[in-house]
Amino acid sequence: MTTKDRYESLKKHLAQESPILLDILQKYETLDDIGYKTGFLQEDDSYTGNISWWPIISMLGTFSAGKSTFINNYIGAKVQDSGNQAVDDKFTAVCYGHNEKVTTLPGIALNADPRFPFYGISDEVDKIELGEGDRINMYMQLKTVNSDTTRGKVLIDSPGFDADSQRDTILRMTKHIIDISDLVLIFFDARHPEPGAMRDTLEHLVNTTMKHTDADKVLYILNQIDTTAKEDNLEDVISSWQRSLAQKGLITGSFYTIYNEESADVFADEAVHQRLKQKKDAHLEKILNRIDEVSIERSYRIASMLSDIAKEYKNKKFPKLREALDSWSKKVIVSDIVVLVITLASLGYAQFTYNLIPSDIVVMGGVGLLVASVLVYIHFVLRKIMAKKVMKNYSDDEGLVRAIKISTKWLKPLFLHKLKSWNKKNLKVLDDLVKHSKLTISKLNDQFITAK
Repeated sequence: MTTKDRYESLKKHLAQESPILLDILQKYETLDDIGYKTGFLQEDDSYTGNISWWPIISMLGTFSAGKSTFINNYIGAKVQDSGNQAVDDKFTAVCYGHNEKVTTLPGIALNADPRFPFYGISDEVDKIELGEGDRINMYMQLKTVNSDTTRGKVLIDSPGFDADSQRDTILRMTKHIIDISDLVLIFFDARHPEPGAMRDTLEHLVNTTMKHTDADKVLYILNQIDTTAKEDNLEDVISSWQRSLAQKGLITGSFYTIYNEESADVFADEAVHQRLKQKKDAHLEKILNRIDEVSIERSYRIASMLSDIAKEYKNKKFPKLREALDSWSKKVIVSDIVVLVITLASLGYAQFTYNLIPSDIVVMGGVGLLVASVLVYIHFVLRKIMAKKVMKNYSDDEGLVRAIKISTKWLKPLFLHKLKSWNKKNLKVLDDLVKHSKLTISKLNDQFITAK
């Protein structure tokens, strides 16, 4: 799918779901144009590709932690199989569909659709193991269900983590999901309060989420608490889990305790049952409220990201490019001076020693033109050589290397980056994008704030 097709698909989607975001989508096109012209963005890539335009709620955890049961109860339909053993080894994206029955589609349906979080993920899989991206159907699937709870959002159920079978591809895809999700629910099985065999699971999930720049979007859920807190020892059970998580470095974060009433164990003490139920109901309500708020948060995130990318260009990308071009132009000038001095000295020596330069004006003009042509040729060769040297210094930044390459092409003036008009034009576009981001946020606020 080309970038143009991607935008057309998104426009159709947003026209129905969110007209406000449809407006800001056009500004993302402006960002893409800046990226293409400067080289920071690869051709046919797009900043919209880093955004899932449907809100995403992800469920991660061990195979026995109750992720699938939670999804089924939330949706009100049996979408996912559940059990105490590993049932599904694929990432499953669940969204709204018109069919009365649950419809299962292959992973390619996610990989090729820009609205979904796995768009183009096969390329990432290929980076781990070449050719594995062609087998994307082994790693993911899409399920559609006719339920109002799924309208306007995507739920993701991950394959159950097993300490003995964590594959690089699954871990890479898990990190990708955490990065793009609006809300991440990490489920732990309360029946296994010690790290033990789940040491690798804790290491990966907890470390990945706690180091994330947006860690407040992660909820840690201790599920099936009814099996371990029958003795009115809920606080002890929670403390045991928090100690286990603290061993992995997690000392903050939202921590919830829930269980499924339909499959709950029988309580000998009804008073204990009621206290546990009250705690569960309160925590479940908070979790469901966070899920309901995701659609609102997504709109703000998309608007804010526009501003963040524009500011990154203004405060990081362009200054770094100017720094690189300053270094390049200085190297070229020094090299030009050295070549010119050597050339003049050589001509002077030849004239003084051998009197080789003719006195005829026409002939002298021809010689001068030849020398000038050679110097110009050498200049452009030196430009290319010095550009490669500068690019080596920034080899860890592919976007900057492309930008340097474009800015040092032979048709580009040596001091283009120093021209006020060049800087002024780019900075104005970026400032306008930041202003538009703020305007969009104000429009979003108007939906919930009133002066009356």
